[in-house]
Amino acid sequence: MAQAHTTQVEEGHSSPRGYVVGFVLSVILTVAAFGLVIGGYLSPSASLIAITVLAIVQILVHLVYFLHMGLASSQQRWDSMSFAYSVLCILILVIGTVWVMHNVAMNMMAR
Repeated sequence: MAQAHTTQVEEGHSSPRGYVVGFVLSVILTVAAFGLVIGGYLSPSASLIAITVLAIVQILVHLVYFLHMGLASSQQRWDSMSFAYSVLCILILVIGTVWVMHNVAMNMMAR
């Protein structure tokens, strides 16, 4: 008797179709951002806002399709919470550093 060899997809892993969808969405978002800048369709301030929105959407695409961050399973919720905590710590560090550097610059200026 021959043994059947089967492969099971682990929880949280995507199929090749999911990776292709993520790749196509990433390419579309990247081309859209370049198109906005190269075409000059919007004013500079509107372009900045549009590119920021496209960048945030692309970050979400990468988190969902490639890093498998979601809320479907317990492990994905823990991964998402760890990621959110890391982002919070980084934001506190960066904003605090900029705030301190700004205050130092203001206090060191000759009046």
